[in-house]
Amino acid sequence: MPLQNRFAFFNSKMTVIVVVLVLIGFAFWVGRSNGYTTGYAKAQDDVKALQEEATQKATEDAAKSANPFQAVNPLEGVEANPFEKVKKVLNPFEN
Repeated sequence: MPLQNRFAFFNSKMTVIVVVLVLIGFAFWVGRSNGYTTGYAKAQDDVKALQEEATQKATEDAAKSANPFQAVNPLEGVEANPFEKVKKVLNPFEN
């Protein structure tokens, strides 16, 4: 093969490789930019939903703590005289 034919083959092969690489790069860029745009929009929606949920929970908690009839009694389950049990255990003959 003459030297010029080798370069012609090399040039056509290199042209095809460059075109394929440019197409792959363009496809990568388009996919990446589309993915970032879609992902950013989804992240904004997720953050907004979390903020609304936190706001609603804080409002409900504030309403519950402000209402004395729904508040939990901290003395619930406490015996009036805890020494009654001890007295009965120490004196088994008392009825």
